[in-house]
Amino acid sequence: MIKEILYTGLGGAILLKERVDEEIKKLEEKGKLSKEDADNFIKKLQTRGEEEEEKLKSKIKEALKEVIDEMGLATKADIEALKKEK
Repeated sequence: MIKEILYTGLGGAILLKERVDEEIKKLEEKGKLSKEDADNFIKKLQTRGEEEEEKLKSKIKEALKEVIDEMGLATKADIEALKKEK
């Protein structure tokens, strides 16, 4: 389930990037946007996308930890602690 969510999000991001690239190219061709401005805009979008990706990863990790806790599953740390006790 999580895999499908990630793939859906990734697919959406790729489609969005393609559409943004197309629109920027159209604006460049019409002379309404310079190449430099377009490049700066794309860099800002990329930076923002990377920041959002990190936030999403963090939220997914937190959600998974909650699920593991609710299910009562042992974590690596739990198993290591048991090994040390022996």
